[in-house]
Amino acid sequence: MPKSQPLTYLTDDMPGIDGVIRQRREDFFVEEQPLYEPYGEGEHLYLFVEKCGQTTSDIIRRVAKMFSVRRRDIGYAGLKDKHAITRQHLSVYLPDRSNDEKFLSRFEFTPMKLIWSQRHINKLRRGHLRANRFIIYIRNIEPASVVDAKQILDHLIQTGLPNYVGHQRFGYRGTNHELGRLLLLCRWQELLDLLLGGPKPTDAEATRTGREFYDQGDYSAALEVWPKHLRHDRQALDHLRQGRLPKEAVMGIDRQQRGFLISALQSEIFNHVLDQRIRAGLFRQLIAGDLGWKHENHSVFSVDQETATKDNGSGGRVENLEVSPSGPMWGAKMLKASGQVRTWETEALHDFKISEQDFNCIDHIDAKGTRRPLRVTVDQADISSGADDHGPYVRLAFDLPRGAFATTLLREIMKNKNIDSPASPAANRSKQL
Repeated sequence: MPKSQPLTYLTDDMPGIDGVIRQRREDFFVEEQPLYEPYGEGEHLYLFVEKCGQTTSDIIRRVAKMFSVRRRDIGYAGLKDKHAITRQHLSVYLPDRSNDEKFLSRFEFTPMKLIWSQRHINKLRRGHLRANRFIIYIRNIEPASVVDAKQILDHLIQTGLPNYVGHQRFGYRGTNHELGRLLLLCRWQELLDLLLGGPKPTDAEATRTGREFYDQGDYSAALEVWPKHLRHDRQALDHLRQGRLPKEAVMGIDRQQRGFLISALQSEIFNHVLDQRIRAGLFRQLIAGDLGWKHENHSVFSVDQETATKDNGSGGRVENLEVSPSGPMWGAKMLKASGQVRTWETEALHDFKISEQDFNCIDHIDAKGTRRPLRVTVDQADISSGADDHGPYVRLAFDLPRGAFATTLLREIMKNKNIDSPASPAANRSKQL
């Protein structure tokens, strides 16, 4: 694995404003912008819900129970942050609509808020959203710093935002990509040791104690103290407590969570490639061999020298934010670049001690792979400053395409180490206050 180093700022020559995010959950708001409107008829009941303090997986389990359906009958367009107020769409496969009102009335007794419901003809799938709208307050700053923040924001609007995958993807210990690599390589015992063992001073007391018990081989005692909200850790522990083999314990973790670990591995390699291209000054230039990304329809195309010269030129599609280079989310069916670009991307894969063949002939995970744009557009942006009962703030509002992380924009504006921390928001707050 390559030695970890801070990711490059695109706006490294512009001073950040520092500050704190998520001081209150109300300071971080996200709302999905739908790709299409429900038809009004069909076998699927669409729900637009507001949540706070819950993951998307949490509300999927809750909604499945409320509507007496299987979890796989619930569709969703994207994952939303736990430590924020978020509004997102869900679909429930419910051919019989006679009990809709009875089921919907149950929202009154949950921590979720139902904004609206409507029928539609198809299940909601990952990616079925146009964008996410963010409204974020940065606190513990000088209101005048909004001038520096606006300068950075204007630059990102003009050049595009580096499409780094945010630290949230890498888990509360920042090790999800390492777990994903071990999962890919079927190194079951090493995966369990990293997931459940090795207590650190930064761990919460209960988790640290549980890890000590795991390292001693006392899985029952570890399970007894392990925090309930770390459900997937507990799933593996429970299988070990029952005397299951390491592979069985890993496979006892929800399939969706195993997919997240592979996604974290793919994301870390992508970030590595993107970081190298920013350092080389090739973040927003097409190169012969690239697979270009069309922002309008998310399709890719092969880039030759003639196309690169034309699109990179003044008034070309790169300058107009119509197309961008793409990077690898490695997998067995991923479209591969050619020439020097493929060499760079393959070398990045090898930096993680993985080969292309490792993604083939596996049946315990889904690792098809895809391409991801190296940059995304920042739309409908607005910035202001002020003060309220909780002190001065800089307020940011903006739209990002699906799959992009608001923290990637915030890290450019704030430029402090805590924005990249894998620790929980609560831990970040305690360090800064």
